[in-house]
Amino acid sequence: MLPPYLFDAIDRMKAEARAAGRDIIDLGIGDTDLPTPARIIDRLKVEASRKENHHYPPYSGIREFRSAISDWCHERYGVRPDPDEEVLVTIGSKEGIAHIFLAFVDPGEVALCPDPAYPVYRAGTLFSGGVPHPVPLDPDRGFLPDLASIPDEVGRRARLMFINYPNNPTAATIDPADFQSIVDYCREREIVLCSDAAYSELTFDGYRSPGLLEMDGGIEAGIEFHSLSKSYNMTGWRVGFAIGNRDLVAGLRRVKTNVDSGTFAAIQWAGVEALANCREELGENIRVFQRRRDLFVDGLRDRGWEVGKPRGTFYAWARIPGGADSMGFAKRLLDTLGIVATPGVGFGSSGEGYVRFALTVGEERLEEALQRLEDLRI
Repeated sequence: MLPPYLFDAIDRMKAEARAAGRDIIDLGIGDTDLPTPARIIDRLKVEASRKENHHYPPYSGIREFRSAISDWCHERYGVRPDPDEEVLVTIGSKEGIAHIFLAFVDPGEVALCPDPAYPVYRAGTLFSGGVPHPVPLDPDRGFLPDLASIPDEVGRRARLMFINYPNNPTAATIDPADFQSIVDYCREREIVLCSDAAYSELTFDGYRSPGLLEMDGGIEAGIEFHSLSKSYNMTGWRVGFAIGNRDLVAGLRRVKTNVDSGTFAAIQWAGVEALANCREELGENIRVFQRRRDLFVDGLRDRGWEVGKPRGTFYAWARIPGGADSMGFAKRLLDTLGIVATPGVGFGSSGEGYVRFALTVGEERLEEALQRLEDLRI
């Protein structure tokens, strides 16, 4: 049975608390508070006034946006995917991720899903009639999948595998050698490798997140999902893209042509602007989130919390002091302190004992959250 979507439930809890007059500090959902860059908004205004953009867009996305994606990939990864065969525009990366299972997982087939993880991987498997097999992300391994722990019989039955780095919810990152090992594992077993790279550009301390296209055999092995939501503060715009193996892109396109009619063309033109001309704005986003990371993670550590200092994303994945269950602890944070955090178990059983804080409020509010946590009695 498909469970309720985690963040929908959190939205309802927040609404109830606010209706009761509570001052809520929302560190729950990964929806940045920073504004969309002005040049992107200005481009949207221009394109929205053009009547040719008011029709259905091409199913694969407008050619100009796909070409801009290809150019961005060449600059970022040194590889230029074919904009006609290896690039597909999606309605945010979430939509593409959910639909890839319908394209390639038949009823009874196995999908290897990290645990803890973005809930859509498991939900997408269930929608397709597939069987999700959790691959625990062990903190002792840096929250990397232990491929050796996957039973041979499961590996033989697996049709698809998802990875996500920089990772949501753990904020873990991956190095090229480990990424290559996953590519090799999937190629040897003919498993479709899906890489969720929504946070690939939000990285700190000089870390550069590797991509699927850079790996030896990567473009043959799989498909990678990107989003403009986090990098360019465009969560509500719903625009992203998939790049990779042309047969996998074609399979995803086949599903999408039957269930949606694409992203508004004017928004795709705004995407062209983002990828081509917003490096400075992206750099400022990184500086803002790095300052918030340092403030909040250092503050938690000063208060005795066990939490890593991530090299990517805008999350802090914190072990709950005293070992309390995460759902009850998150409810306690909201009820007693007015702080919204996401319970780790909502991302899978391996997330029990943790909470995720999204650093999507300003530094003043983060300071206030830390002050409130001083009053927490474990």
